[in-house]
This record gives sequence, structure tokens and C-alpha cells, in this order.
Amino acid sequence: MGTVQADQVKRRRVFYIPGYDPIHPRRYRELYRKEGVAQGAISGYEIGLKPKASGSQNYGWTVQSNINGSEVAADFDVLVWSDIVRDSMSTSIPATYLQLIRTAWVYIGSGALWRLMKLRKGPVIAALYPVGMLLVQLALAIVAFTLAVRLIMGAAGFVAPLMQGMPMFATVIVYGAPLLGLVVGALVFVLLLRWFKKQDGKFFAYYLMHDYSYSASSRGANPPELEARIAVFTDTIAQALRGDVDEVLVVGHSSGAHLGVSILADLIRQGRVPAHGPALSFLTLGQVVPMVSFLSQAHRLRADLQYLSARDELTWVDVTAPGDGCAFALCDPVSVSGVAPEDKKWPLVFSAAFTQTLSPERWKALRWRFFRLHFQYLCAFDRPKDYDYFQITAGPMTLGARYAGRVPSKSRIDRAVSKYTSVAA
Repeated sequence: MGTVQADQVKRRRVFYIPGYDPIHPRRYRELYRKEGVAQGAISGYEIGLKPKASGSQNYGWTVQSNINGSEVAADFDVLVWSDIVRDSMSTSIPATYLQLIRTAWVYIGSGALWRLMKLRKGPVIAALYPVGMLLVQLALAIVAFTLAVRLIMGAAGFVAPLMQGMPMFATVIVYGAPLLGLVVGALVFVLLLRWFKKQDGKFFAYYLMHDYSYSASSRGANPPELEARIAVFTDTIAQALRGDVDEVLVVGHSSGAHLGVSILADLIRQGRVPAHGPALSFLTLGQVVPMVSFLSQAHRLRADLQYLSARDELTWVDVTAPGDGCAFALCDPVSVSGVAPEDKKWPLVFSAAFTQTLSPERWKALRWRFFRLHFQYLCAFDRPKDYDYFQITAGPMTLGARYAGRVPSKSRIDRAVSKYTSVAA
């Protein structure tokens, strides 16, 4: 087994859990490669990446680093659930609009939306964006339909008087124009909605709608296919904890944060964390836990939050930033969900402080790129403070040692806000 010396990690296993993302995980490898080199040049250390050997169980890569004179080897695995995401997104345009109605009803009818707004307005606006954008697209398609019908009717009204010498043709034009207008209008309506969907790489309306509707469809309960994948991930991490490493670090980004909560809660409940094994660490980045935990049927997630927050078997650090409009910045996911136990220890909540850790020029360039900022936690900072993703994942200290004595951000929100606090179905 690996040693658990606070200041000397030589070997590390890192498990990265993406958010709701249908894209192949190689994007995370290339992001790590590019941004790791950039951060190393800024902070004065060396970090190199190689693809994992073919035939590996999970997609990943290996990292060799030299940080502060210490050489560290890190083995990365991406816990892939992008296939589940893609399946949930493979719906028709009408089905997506039905999802819109259902999702809006779940969040508004339950009162969750108003309570979420008490935390941070940014992620709520992000949640409302696809609703607004899809309704705008629908409105434009209706306008296009109306214009097409009027154009056909107007043309018929212009042509019919010219056909006075041919009464049969005039009759066909007068009586056939409404039907033709409806057919052409319907065609324009459908084609325009299809065009908007094809352009969703720019608008992100369908993508975000599918994201929010995935949890809303079951009111916060995990769908069966996701529960099955959580069990697989739990087995994978349990196996790593029996390996010859010094730290097993689980990183959950965005929606991946609440998956990580359930995975680690299951792992500890099942007694699969060796007493003298590697340090077990959990880093949540840009989390959106309240979007799920505030829903009526999220009993499982709330129970896992409550359980994990009091465990001695791990270190849990939660990093967000007010500059990230897609995350519930500085919201303690356990406390705001109303399930904090009296002996709560975790998570340690603090800010990546984008406005301080990015230069004014860099911040200006990224400020309005909301989706890019949501991934900034995985990227280089040109004015880094104590948060450095690459030193956490490839440096010589465990997560617990790195932030030992670190106080939480004073501006964190740790009051109970959720209406639903049950932890048993």
C-alpha cells in the first residue's frame, strides 16, 4: 500500500467525473495537457502527459511532474457516463418542448426555483436560459409560418384578378391558396426549428434543456441506468484503494459533483476504504448540487450528502467562484440542502476567486464566456493563489495536507434553504 505522509505523495490515482457532457473524454485529456503546460510555465514547475496504454479499462492518461523538487506520478481515469448523456439527448424537437413544460412545472410547481434564487441568481438564470431561448425559437418559427401564409395569400389575391378571363384558374387560386399557404407555412416552421437545433453548438438551448430535464424527469431520483453506472464507478475506485498509491483523488465537476457524493458515500458505507490504505480525497468543482438536492424525490442524494459530510475516511474540499455563473458559488451543498448533521466536518468551502486569480486582461477576455468560465477550475490561472488544479492532481501533497488549516470563505452560504429535506423514500 502507498504511504500516507502528508507532504510526500509519490503515486496518485485520480478519477475525474465529468458533468452532463455528451462529448468524448479526450477533450479533458487535451485540456489538461494544454493548461498544465501553461500553469507550469507560470508557476515554475514541470508537468508532462502521456496517453494511457491501449486496452485500459477506462479512458485516461498518465502524468509525470516535478513540483518543488518532488517527482510525482499520477494515473488519471475519466469515469465516463457520456453515453447515458447522449441517450438522454436523443429526442425529437416536439419531445424537447414537452421536456421544457415538464421541467418548468417541476421546478416552479415545487417551489424549488424560488428557493434556488435565494442562493445564487446566476445558475437559476442559466437554468431559465434554455427555456427562454427555446420559446424565442418557437416564436420566430410561428412568425415565419404566419409570414409564409400571408405571403401566399397576398400573392393569390394579386394574381386572381388577373385571371378574370380564366374563371377556372381564378377559382383554383382563390380556394387553393389557403391550403397552399398552410403547407408552405408548416414547411417553413419545421425547417426553421430544425435549423435552430442544428445550430445548438452556438445556442446551447437544447443541450441545457436536456441537462436540467434529466434530473427533473425523476424529481431528483437517479434513473436506473445512472444507479448502475454509479455502482460500476464505486467498484473501480474501491479497486484503486487497494493499489500501491499514496492518494486516491476523486474530482467531480459540475453535475459530476453529486455523482461523486453518492459514489463515495456508497464506498464508505460498504466498508471498502482500507484503514491503512491510500488517503481518500474528494474535490468538487463548480458544483450544481442544489439543482438536484432541492427536488422532492432526491432522498438518495440528500442522505449521501448528510452521511459523507461527517466521515473521517476522506477529505472533501469544494471549490467554486462567484464569477462562474453556472455554479452555486460558495453554497455549502450539505447545509443549503438542509441535511447538515451536528457532527458535520465537510466540505471545506472556498472560492477560486476568478477576479483575483486571473489578471484584469484575462478576466476581461473571459468574463462573458459563461461556459468557458465554468471550466476555469480545470485551467491555468495567471495570478494563482492557493488553488491550483495541477498541483492538487499532480503535486507532492495530499488534498488534506494542502488545505490543512485553511479556513472556509467568509461569504459562503451555509443556511438551510431547501423545502425538501427527507433522506428516506
